[in-house]
Amino acid sequence: MKVVLASRNKNKIREIKEIYRSVTGCELDILSLDDIGFSDEIEENGSSFEENAKIKASVPASLGYIGLADDSGLSVDALGGEPGIYSARYAGEECNDAKNNEKLLKKLENVSDRSARFVCVFSAVAPDGKELSVRGECPGIIANSLLGSGGFGYDPMFIYPELGKTFGELTPDEKNRVSHRSRALTALIPKLSEFLKNYD
Repeated sequence: MKVVLASRNKNKIREIKEIYRSVTGCELDILSLDDIGFSDEIEENGSSFEENAKIKASVPASLGYIGLADDSGLSVDALGGEPGIYSARYAGEECNDAKNNEKLLKKLENVSDRSARFVCVFSAVAPDGKELSVRGECPGIIANSLLGSGGFGYDPMFIYPELGKTFGELTPDEKNRVSHRSRALTALIPKLSEFLKNYD
């Protein structure tokens, strides 16, 4: 049975394939939404990362595939978990990375507790309704200003304490070794390998 990632992001598909191969020694054939001719937008109306990942993974599953999806974002402790599931549109529907970063820095003015975490949840859903979910987190601290030009989103303000740099200052390889997505994928792959054995 084919695995379909509920995304059109070829880089994400490649990353999953590479990690899957490195962990299991096997190849995983993953298709995108484009590959199966699905052109609609998927409405992410869940109230958690887990719910949104499951909503997205359920779409390919409803079409007879193993659906795979992730949902991720930044959670800041002093803001009660904001921006959370709204990370990509924190400053409004017409926002961009710069506006989101600006809003977050403004909300954290004069706030001493700047602890935060990037969160990534992966869900797999089969056509028969069986599901699998894993969560990866990367703890960090929100900087007082943007540092580094790498990465995207909140990366230039997210300090990874063990390396003393923001995600925006890390090389792609450094970031991929410690990121929330990498941690979630590392937890996912062995479980996904077992999950897929039911559908050979």
